Amino acid sequence: MNRKIMLIDGNSIVNRAFYGIPLLSDKNGMFTNAVYGFINIFQKLYFEERPSAVVAAFDLPAPTFRHKQFSDYKAGRKPMPNELRPQLPLLKELLGLMNIKITEIEGYEADDILGSYAKLAEADGLDAVIISGDRDLLQIATDRTKIRIPKTKGNKTEVEDYYALDIVGQLGVTPREYIDVKALMGDSSDNIPGVPGIGEKTAFKIIMEYKTVENAIANAEKITPKKASENLKEHSETALFSKMLATINTDAPIGKLPGDVSEAEIFNAEAYEKIQQLGFKSMYSLFARAETVSEKKKPATVSMILKTEAELAALVEEIKSADYSAFALIYDEDNFLGIAFSSEPNKACFATIFGEIGEQRMFELCRAYFEGENKKVCHDIKTQLTRLSEYGIEPKHLIFDTMLAAYILNASKDNYDCDDVALEYLDESLLSYEAFFGKNKTKVVYTILNNDEEKLMSFACSQSDAVYRLYGATASKIESAGQHGLYHNIELPLAHVLRDMEKLGVKIDKDALYEYGKELDTEIKTLTGEIYALSGEEFNIASPKQLGVILFEKLGLKSGKKNKTGYSTSAEVLSELSGDYPVVDKILEYRTYTKLKSTYVDGLLSEIRPDGKIHSTFNQVIASTGRISSTEPNLQNIPIRTAIGRELRKIFIPSDPSFVFLDADYSQIELRILAHISGDETFIKAFREGEDIHRITAARVFRMPEEFVSQEQRSAAKAVNFGIVYGISAFSLSKDLKIGMKEAQSYIDGYFEKYPGVKTYLDNAVASAKEKGYAETIFGRRRYIHELKSPNFNTRSFGERIAMNMPIQGSAADIIKIAMVRVHKRLVDGGFRSRLILQIHDELLVEADIGEICEVQKLLADEMQNAAKLSVPLDVEVKRGKSWYEAH
Repeated sequence: MNRKIMLIDGNSIVNRAFYGIPLLSDKNGMFTNAVYGFINIFQKLYFEERPSAVVAAFDLPAPTFRHKQFSDYKAGRKPMPNELRPQLPLLKELLGLMNIKITEIEGYEADDILGSYAKLAEADGLDAVIISGDRDLLQIATDRTKIRIPKTKGNKTEVEDYYALDIVGQLGVTPREYIDVKALMGDSSDNIPGVPGIGEKTAFKIIMEYKTVENAIANAEKITPKKASENLKEHSETALFSKMLATINTDAPIGKLPGDVSEAEIFNAEAYEKIQQLGFKSMYSLFARAETVSEKKKPATVSMILKTEAELAALVEEIKSADYSAFALIYDEDNFLGIAFSSEPNKACFATIFGEIGEQRMFELCRAYFEGENKKVCHDIKTQLTRLSEYGIEPKHLIFDTMLAAYILNASKDNYDCDDVALEYLDESLLSYEAFFGKNKTKVVYTILNNDEEKLMSFACSQSDAVYRLYGATASKIESAGQHGLYHNIELPLAHVLRDMEKLGVKIDKDALYEYGKELDTEIKTLTGEIYALSGEEFNIASPKQLGVILFEKLGLKSGKKNKTGYSTSAEVLSELSGDYPVVDKILEYRTYTKLKSTYVDGLLSEIRPDGKIHSTFNQVIASTGRISSTEPNLQNIPIRTAIGRELRKIFIPSDPSFVFLDADYSQIELRILAHISGDETFIKAFREGEDIHRITAARVFRMPEEFVSQEQRSAAKAVNFGIVYGISAFSLSKDLKIGMKEAQSYIDGYFEKYPGVKTYLDNAVASAKEKGYAETIFGRRRYIHELKSPNFNTRSFGERIAMNMPIQGSAADIIKIAMVRVHKRLVDGGFRSRLILQIHDELLVEADIGEICEVQKLLADEMQNAAKLSVPLDVEVKRGKSWYEAH
């Protein structure tokens, strides 16, 4: 295999990373998205190329030889964003730790440095691969120097590769001739003037024929069109000057080639530590692969392994008397491995099933610990409760969950694993499963049987020790942030409620679901035939490419957006055409039916368990607004807007004929919260007096008596009312209502004129979030909004909408959670058979014993209406039925 050097255009790749990834920050508030993106691109290409040496070249702020000859060189470039500037030294520090040679030479650009290294590498018999987003570097491609240009397509990064022959094949000119093309056409990004009147097409044509600028000037009389000929003769000196500016200098004073560097030397211990400090958790296993895990970051925990019943019994008796203790149930996927305990910092014991203690016996010995009066802390309490219940254990006095604490303190993270939280609050890594055993976690048991149980003990003990220490680290932060009530009165007790809801599940009428699926199949078949008839031929309706050709070429519909793969047939595009073209209406209807069939019929059938129920998982730490989400399956998205979608709720039935469903739904809760938060007197008065808020809004916006408001005007006002909550723009409102932007803006202006308190609130919400860095609910839940600092206008605008909406949507989430906790407690404490089984946004579903209906219905309404004391009433509507459909 030929030796190879990888040459990275530092400035180009860091800019691509910065603008391609939303703003990220570490625990100290330092922006890190450019560093993260750079390393992601590098590692991907590194493992594809496996180079023996790596160089990253960067520009210096000092002027280059080009600037000295042409003061306007690159004069039009925007200054480096403030969010990116401090990331450059951070990136260079990390690259240095990775033993990647950084080269910066005053007077020369990174392109010159890369070109010079490539030339020297070839002279020494090495292949070269250059990583850059700058097509200027195509001019130095050869049969041994490859240019790799990362391109973003959708959400993915793809890479274009160019050797010299690739450039000839795609552009029709050689790499050296590409310089001359640029000299003629100029380059606005570098402010290279070029020849006036000669664009890209003409420049390529001229160089394909005459090969060089010099030869083109000598044959200017023969060049067509005439205008290009005249301009080239008149501006020949500018053309030659532009060629000088465009030519990469391959003789920069770079010295000698760097020495070889191994994979282990790049992904090493020191770099791993820096990656941990930056919080790039997805990269931990990448750096751990070098097997040079930092001694400093290994858990400092004093570990002890327990293999006998006597040892475990003695430990249980000892830690029961501690002020509090932490425990961690250790699993390899679904395989139970043991329990780790800590009752003082930096010390832990691990009871392993690989001694004389069997799995069931271990839990029998620990029952006194879990069900005793001693205080306990853990990580991910809902999962621990679920697993312990499998052994008939119902723990008491679980006083703290470090996962929920981390979520309360920062709800914008994408991971709350114990090792991730420890890295943030204890500044150390716990060495995750991947770090110990690689990505294949099923190898854990195999590893232990090969005398590596020391690793398992170290890992297990580090978990419980971290939880023990995280309790103090996070609890104090919650208190200082004024979030005690949010944590202890809402989130912690809610985990118990969600565990019970998951355990209970909801029964499915399987026969009804099959029948519903058959009805959908019939409708899909009918719609397919109608679409074929209207289109004049058969085709794959599910294929966007085929559908685009039928609609926009064969049928000649008003053309939608076209990309490289064909016409866009997205819901947005087709919705704009609906009503005017019957075939489009049929296609939209077809999509509704096929989605219902695949997602809900087929999807729900696969989730029904032997007890005839679906047991969804309710996620407490996913949504940054505080909302609960549902997975496997997602019951939050059961359709409600269409008649055929609502029919699906008929399959959800009580688990026993002696039960019925009670469905309780908050009425316009987000608008009521907006009225409360904004303090707008008109808004508050309308809700207090039970008036139709949408009709009142329409009357004020359209300046007419309420009795004359049409249904269409009320619908428009409803769109404005709810749109305001989400910071809707005139553009979005115009699309929603299918009206002009000017008219939409007049609706919004009229709204703010009549509800001035709302306008003041929205403005203040954005200003406050910019000042504090976060938005906050009535109950103290925070959402940190890094988007407000983005240099990108669209991202910044998105951040402003979050600042407006999060206090409203988050407060609604808090209120429904409070109601859930109180309803659940009263049902359990009151000895009722009735139980809370589902939560869907602003709606609660209770499976109620027929003999308890009246009492439970009143209880449900009371707790929901009194979950919060606002300046407006919280209206709740409770209905009953033998299915979810009937109850709703």
